[in-house]
Amino acid sequence: MSMRALNRVRGWRGRNRKLYARILVWQLAILALTSAIGFVLLAIAQRAQLDREYENQALAIARTTAAEPQIQHAMEYGGGGNVVQEIAQRIKNASRASYVVVFDLHGVRHSHPHPALIGQRDPGVTVDGQTHVGIDVGFTGISANGRAPLLSPSGKLLGQVSVGIPEKKVTGELWSELPSFGLYAGIALGVGVVAAYTLAHRLKRNTFGLELEDLAGLLQDREAMLHGIREGVVALDPHGRITVVNDEARRLLGLGTALGSRLDEALPDGRLRRALDGTLTGSDVTVLTDSHCLVVNRMPVTLHGHELGAVVTVRDRTELVGLLRELDSVRGLTDALRSQQHEFSNRMHTLAGLLELGEHDAAYEFAVESAGAEPLLAESVRDRIGNPLMVGLVMAKTTVAAERGVRLALTEDSELGEQPPHLDRLLTIVGNLVDNAVDAAASGGQGPPEVRLAVVEDPTRVTVRVADSGPGVPAVARDRIFEDGWSTRPDRGTARRGLGLALVHRLVQRHGGTIDVSEGPGAVFTVVLPQPHAADADEAGTDGTEELPRTRLAEKGAGW
Repeated sequence: MSMRALNRVRGWRGRNRKLYARILVWQLAILALTSAIGFVLLAIAQRAQLDREYENQALAIARTTAAEPQIQHAMEYGGGGNVVQEIAQRIKNASRASYVVVFDLHGVRHSHPHPALIGQRDPGVTVDGQTHVGIDVGFTGISANGRAPLLSPSGKLLGQVSVGIPEKKVTGELWSELPSFGLYAGIALGVGVVAAYTLAHRLKRNTFGLELEDLAGLLQDREAMLHGIREGVVALDPHGRITVVNDEARRLLGLGTALGSRLDEALPDGRLRRALDGTLTGSDVTVLTDSHCLVVNRMPVTLHGHELGAVVTVRDRTELVGLLRELDSVRGLTDALRSQQHEFSNRMHTLAGLLELGEHDAAYEFAVESAGAEPLLAESVRDRIGNPLMVGLVMAKTTVAAERGVRLALTEDSELGEQPPHLDRLLTIVGNLVDNAVDAAASGGQGPPEVRLAVVEDPTRVTVRVADSGPGVPAVARDRIFEDGWSTRPDRGTARRGLGLALVHRLVQRHGGTIDVSEGPGAVFTVVLPQPHAADADEAGTDGTEELPRTRLAEKGAGW
């Protein structure tokens, strides 16, 4: 779609909202929110880290105090007294702790920042000889607390030393570090803003400035168009993967759930896949499948010099081609009837002239000879072929061949019953092969133009052999002669060449038969169809209905 068409779509929608601007605003809001959350989480983590550091610092002061010899001596022999309070106060002032408290084994304080509490028991203290850290809420406020056991020089447990560092020191250090955290968050936010703006600008360019409503409308229109048209549409990416396939394409090509698959994974190797992947070039490429006659067109898609893949359209022309061939067949029979009319008029004029000259005997002989030629030919065909439909086909082809100056002869070894099991397939095969042979014989070759037809039925198979006096099939063409669309002759009227032999080949293979062609001069096509088993008699009876469209399509052969 061109930019002008896209702008018209935007005008039809009547909206001018900036999708990229909305996306940018939302991205900035998300970035700001995540940056704030990250800043808060980082501050919380740093606060926990500082608490641990100050708790360990308090524990270190407590261990230093517990290792003081004077305190150990006073607690072991002197019962404490002012010595413990003085030394604990000195250590408190030197370390800037909020308190340094010495407890005995009963939890009685021997030092405290508030002298009134000395000598009183703290019920929340347990002297167990272990170190402890944590947050303590006491008379001096919230503190990072560390507790260490107090031991005598001999290792006897005397009590416990508890040291607290005021929480305001932790908070003060945290506040001193917050500006650097804010700087990091600001840098990350700035980088995110630049990235968001770049992404929004690129999104605007990739969507051609369309808004969300426009994109949704285009998607709905595309789906409605793809699944509403009567042509199959397949879109391929540059790597040959199927990105879009509508319902008609699934039906005609038998793709099924092929979305996302490569062509070589979805379709077997053949003319159809070569037409879809671009190996076969040109417009209106004719492809014959088991059920349809398709016309395939492939159009590469490029944007700003970049290859985006290709779009393939597939049209079903089965009925149209069949009708065109019926029309061409009717025209051929009409020409043959017109020729017979002229021939009949000439004979009547000759007969009238003989009678006028009084040559009654000569007139009688001429009349008998003219009246018996056609019935003799029909009787000769009926002696070898019992089915009236096949007799009618052979007689019609004989008349058409004679119009083109070609003699069509049924061989002496031909023999076909009244109800052959392959009747409809035989009508298709014989009609196409004879038409091709007449074309070849009429185009030149060695000797007089002639086509020889043999149809032989035995208990195991039915054999059809058609030989012509034409130039034969070139050796280089033997591998391609049964490909649909291949021909060495131009189209004839409304009938498109290159389909007749392909139809015969597919029909024979589908029913387990074989088809062979000899090298020139003069081509000999031999088709062998196996007789169906007795258990398949009912199935064979339905084959005629299944093949009727195929017979109608192939009745007038496409030529080589």
